[in-house]
Amino acid sequence: MWIQVLILCLSCLSQSEQQRPSPRRPGDQAGQCQYTFTVSGPVEASCSGGGVKAELDGVLSRLTLLEALVSRLLAGAEGSSGAAAEATGEEVLQEAYTQVTLERNQLEQEKEGLNVQVLELQRRLDEQVREAESLRRKPCPQTHTSGGSPLQDRPARDPEYNSGNGAYQEMKAEVTEVPASHLLPDGNQTFTGCGELVSVGDPVMHQKADSITGKYGVWLKDPEPRSSPYSNETVWRVDAVGKEVLQLFAYKDLDQFAQGFPMKVLVLPEPLESTGATVYRGSLYYQRKRSRTLIRYDLASESLAARLDLPHAGFHGQHPYSWGGYTDIDLAVDEQGLWVIYSTSKARGAIVISQLDPESLEVKKTWDTKIRKSTVANAFMICGRLYTVASYTAANTTINYVFDTASRLGRAISVPFKNKYHYNSMVDYNHAERKLYAWDNFHMVTYDVTLGSAAHRSS
Repeated sequence: MWIQVLILCLSCLSQSEQQRPSPRRPGDQAGQCQYTFTVSGPVEASCSGGGVKAELDGVLSRLTLLEALVSRLLAGAEGSSGAAAEATGEEVLQEAYTQVTLERNQLEQEKEGLNVQVLELQRRLDEQVREAESLRRKPCPQTHTSGGSPLQDRPARDPEYNSGNGAYQEMKAEVTEVPASHLLPDGNQTFTGCGELVSVGDPVMHQKADSITGKYGVWLKDPEPRSSPYSNETVWRVDAVGKEVLQLFAYKDLDQFAQGFPMKVLVLPEPLESTGATVYRGSLYYQRKRSRTLIRYDLASESLAARLDLPHAGFHGQHPYSWGGYTDIDLAVDEQGLWVIYSTSKARGAIVISQLDPESLEVKKTWDTKIRKSTVANAFMICGRLYTVASYTAANTTINYVFDTASRLGRAISVPFKNKYHYNSMVDYNHAERKLYAWDNFHMVTYDVTLGSAAHRSS
């Protein structure tokens, strides 16, 4: 369009140049000159600058219309993108609503299951109350009270009882020599093998951390040490508070540990996260910071011996215990070997247990439970069974759930457990000593545990 306007102007200029008055001097025999002028007429004079201005005005008018059209198109595009964004937001809200509905239904199912368990426990309690009442109504057999305890004395009416009877006195002496801690519930034989957890003793304090880095951490012994200079008396400690947890403290024994002077400080090859580490067969097993990577650190050579990404495991706050602390992955040891306690997105936060190869860290077998990891304070393994602690702050709480990997069955239990210092962040089992090691609000404590017999377990 601008080229056409330029050509038109040049044409008008050339015509104007041709229409200027020009003098002519024709030949005259008299020797006089005559001049003739040509003047532009009204039509020719119309080719002037006014035409160019009109054309420019037309071009500007068209440009204005074009700008208006572009503005309308842009406004339409923005409106369509806003509608698309609104539609996308509605889809996200619908998906979130569906997810919440599924989780609500799952919680309702779990609630129904718990109600059934409560009713069953109530039924058993009623039966035990009736049985106790029945026993109260029965008259107690008369016993000999001339001296000693009921275990040592026979009923006075027993015709075989005679203070001068040597055979009876010998049997009585043998009975009194049997330690009470070795008796089964039926009282007829000793127990030395695995069994279900019956009771947990009061906490015994061995050391208290003196700085904020010791609010929570890991401390334990190796139940099956492999090489010197370390033994089953060596105490291992990691203060788990800090951005880069790399120090592992070794103490010769509990006395040195109580004094607070380590015999050696080892530096880990990669940072450790949380309180889920354990020591077993001469290696420290732990979770690498901000990852699902498991690491086996050889204590004798002070080197990384194996590493493995735990498939699908949540980490760094995705599925922790109720106290937090990035406790997504918890390694444990018992009579049957090395275990890892965690959860996955597929399990929807419920605890998953896997048994690991202690050399390569490969997963050997996996079990799914029905208890949500975020609802319990901690967990540990004893004799192939998972046990969970109900609260990390309550002074008097319970071990509230057990899952047996042999039968793949779990159930609610109620074994008393004490958090003496009201912030228990670590619980691990040592099968060589039959003790629980725990870290309770700067305090490092142990608990004695009592296990039942195979017969008691099956009941």
